[in-house]
Amino acid sequence: MGFLDKAKAAAEQAAAKAKEGVQEVQTKRELFQAYQELGKKTFELSESGEVSHSELTPLIDKIAALKAEEQGELATPGVTASSDEPPPSNQPPAMPS
Repeated sequence: MGFLDKAKAAAEQAAAKAKEGVQEVQTKRELFQAYQELGKKTFELSESGEVSHSELTPLIDKIAALKAEEQGELATPGVTASSDEPPPSNQPPAMPS
């Protein structure tokens, strides 16, 4: 077997291993996505009262608290949408959009 044959065989073997690795990563990604979808659906069913289990309660409560925190972060404290007051003088003027 010549040098080129050996190199070709090694390249084919490396390509096969790489393909296996890509398939493994893709399978893991799909599994992770399926778990996410299951979790979201379980949360929705729990909120509607269709599913309940004592082991789910702490997780449901945690998600609900995080969603509430996220909602609070979207609103700027002390600023309301209907406020006609100019920004405080210690703040730079708003940038035009």
